[in-house]
Amino acid sequence: MARNPNLVHRSVNSPVHAFVHKKTIEDGALVLLAEYGRKYHVVIQPPVPVEEIIEAHLGLAFDIDDLPRLLNVRDVLGATWIRSREVKIDQSLDPTVFPSKLGRYRFTVAHEIGHWELHRHRYLSVEGQAAMFAGEDRPVVCRSGDKSPLEWQADCFAGYLLMPKEMVYTRWESIYGSREPYVAAGEIANLKARWGLGDDERPTVEAARQLAPVFEVSAQAMQIRLVELGLILDRVPEPRLFS
Repeated sequence: MARNPNLVHRSVNSPVHAFVHKKTIEDGALVLLAEYGRKYHVVIQPPVPVEEIIEAHLGLAFDIDDLPRLLNVRDVLGATWIRSREVKIDQSLDPTVFPSKLGRYRFTVAHEIGHWELHRHRYLSVEGQAAMFAGEDRPVVCRSGDKSPLEWQADCFAGYLLMPKEMVYTRWESIYGSREPYVAAGEIANLKARWGLGDDERPTVEAARQLAPVFEVSAQAMQIRLVELGLILDRVPEPRLFS
């Protein structure tokens, strides 16, 4: 497919690819959630209202559209127009039509919020120079499978916004009685054997599948967050020297 001149294309040396620490991204997501809470209502339990955040709090125009047709790009899931303050999600994720896509839809919405919060100022500084030569508002386009630094940062932001650690800890404790981690190595090995999965594949375990609907995220996203927080261990821990 031909390169679309109306999309944002950046060189690997562009400043938007500068390293951003996970702690900085997480702090940004928590600040946004706190600002929404002060303005509207404090979010103390899941699910986090990402549609309200994007429309009511951030004041962005939000819609669902046929993005591959609109942008002439395959595999596009979301797009953000910085100057015109618009966000669109592809119709293939519309949860009113495809209820099973709710988790992926909400993650994509939170991902676009991540672009807005993390990248809009740097985008505008780069885009402002390009605007002298092109008068159009070119969107930041998010494609399935894109693992660029820009997309990684927005993915991290989405995970922190949808699954704030204190909410996850609280819900885990309400189910299991403590923050003691679940060693999932045995369950993962059994699932791999049952489904014929490769060594580098990580099937979702029951604990993640149980919590995912509470946060309205996919089981895969929930498991990634639980592993990150140390609540699920995907391999047997080494014995402590003096235990």
